[in-house]
Amino acid sequence: MGRKVILATCSLNQWALDFDGNLERILRSIEIAKSQGAKYRLGPELEIWPIMHHNVRYNCRVIFLNRKILLIRPKMLLANYGNNREFRWFSPWNKLRLDTVPFGDCVLSTKDTCIGSEICAELWNPRSPHVDMGLDGVEIFTNSSASYHELRKADHRVNLVKSATTKSGGIYMLANQKGCDGDRLYYDGCATVAINGDIVAQGRQFSLDDVEYEHKPCHRVKVDFSLSDCDDVYLPTHQPIEWQFHTPEEEISLGPACWLWDYLRRSGQAGFLLPLSGGVDSSSTACIVYSMCVLVCQAVRDGNSQVLEDVQRVVNDVSYTPRDPRELCGRIFTTCYMASENSSEGTRNRAKELASQVGSSHMNLNIDMAVKGMLGIFSMVTGKCPQFRANGGSTRENLALQNVQARIRMILAYLFAQLSQWAEGKPGGLLVLGSANVDESLTGYFTKYDCSSADINPIGGISKTDLRSFLQYCVEQFQLTALKSIMAAPPTAELEPLTDGQVSQTDESDMGMTYSELSVIGRLRKISKCGPYSMFCKLIHTWREALSPLQVAAKVKHFFQMYSVNRHKMTTVTPSYHAESYGPDDNRFDLRPFLYNTRWSWQFRAIDNQVGI
Repeated sequence: MGRKVILATCSLNQWALDFDGNLERILRSIEIAKSQGAKYRLGPELEIWPIMHHNVRYNCRVIFLNRKILLIRPKMLLANYGNNREFRWFSPWNKLRLDTVPFGDCVLSTKDTCIGSEICAELWNPRSPHVDMGLDGVEIFTNSSASYHELRKADHRVNLVKSATTKSGGIYMLANQKGCDGDRLYYDGCATVAINGDIVAQGRQFSLDDVEYEHKPCHRVKVDFSLSDCDDVYLPTHQPIEWQFHTPEEEISLGPACWLWDYLRRSGQAGFLLPLSGGVDSSSTACIVYSMCVLVCQAVRDGNSQVLEDVQRVVNDVSYTPRDPRELCGRIFTTCYMASENSSEGTRNRAKELASQVGSSHMNLNIDMAVKGMLGIFSMVTGKCPQFRANGGSTRENLALQNVQARIRMILAYLFAQLSQWAEGKPGGLLVLGSANVDESLTGYFTKYDCSSADINPIGGISKTDLRSFLQYCVEQFQLTALKSIMAAPPTAELEPLTDGQVSQTDESDMGMTYSELSVIGRLRKISKCGPYSMFCKLIHTWREALSPLQVAAKVKHFFQMYSVNRHKMTTVTPSYHAESYGPDDNRFDLRPFLYNTRWSWQFRAIDNQVGI
């Protein structure tokens, strides 16, 4: 026996029910591992399928050697928080540890070592199996994981991997799923190897590769079969590395971009259509598409044949090779500014300039004719003609007139997405992109079935404050200077009449609070699980330098009234990239009622008692 071994961990872009593709990616990763001299290959969680045992379905890892199954290891600690609903599909294994049967909580042990296994959430649990395994002599810990991306989550995952071997020593290998598995989540890879508390190998967090592999030679440790060779004296030993964390702005640029690419290539569509208003939100979506094109061009330059094949299929040209992101954007990305009589020249020009810089195929159109047609039908039936508030109309009239404009934009977006390729004599259709941010979803500050209604939304899980930081990053990273004027302009829906040609409506005045305040409130509601009273008790301390208790009480009440009145909108909201731990996604992450008692009588009375009202 030698003194060193080569271990392999990989991240695979597996796709639910794609059995042929999943098998091909697994076999390819095994071939790569063998070609690099590795004798142990670790893959991500559920890279194949679960297993039925005694009529019970378990989430399992299967460990085998040369076509012989050595162990079937069922998951013992299931994840049932955040986006995870494992108890819906699996049962946890809770029997005592066994050492003779191939199914159960076992470790692989021979005369020279022990290899232990964990599955995803077991690493995150306070009673992680690796603790007892380390005390029992296990020296190599392997974890097959399917951990989805959230902004600023990578450091938590890395710290858990490092801490697993800091106390008891040994090697910890983590393999993570990557890519869009067909829903709102993006799995961000990051295959990792740690030895004695030091990171020695790091896989990429965001990439377009379907198979990514990490291997690292290290000091000899005991394993179930002979991992080492007698002639390994010249193999280099491991050296600790500094983990390269992405900034939140880089994560926004890369994560949703990879998610969009997986969605586009697997949907069979010919590109994207985005209603581009010239504001921060739709501009952020445009920048993410541009970032996607940058990644695609870079992957092709790096020799990724799968990405080249996919992009040729998307553009319907087998001879095409993307080299410039702007040129690629022109082929697969259409933007559309939908003006009304309430739109300003400023937003029109900002949208046009950004579209020019990212290279999208840009259109300008006017919706006034359609708006007048809709209102004409209403007036003909009722004999009434609604007016904006600025023209003496009521709040109901004012809101209805805004909603008509917003919903017509949605209808036109889908019309152009379906037929613009046809009009140009090209095959296929376009995916409609939405641009509602997480704060607006939380308060319901959008029209149900407006341009927030789309096929997918890459920014629906990201706060306005993070989006503004992201745009500043794009100015520096991609030289998109048009974003400077977009960030300088006040956020506005432009659905009410202009005053002397200038915008009279702003988002923050409509909502009654700033986006930075909403970001704080959103975290307290979801992460800290605060209701009105407990949120008030926290905010009187957090905001004590800026607001009086009476002002804090007013903002908390106003928020919960908006939240409860508009919660029904979340039942139909566009599927969005999951990016924040305080997201209000009603599909599986934030399961709440959509019919609330909007008076909050007991809670608001408790707040009033505290402020002496």
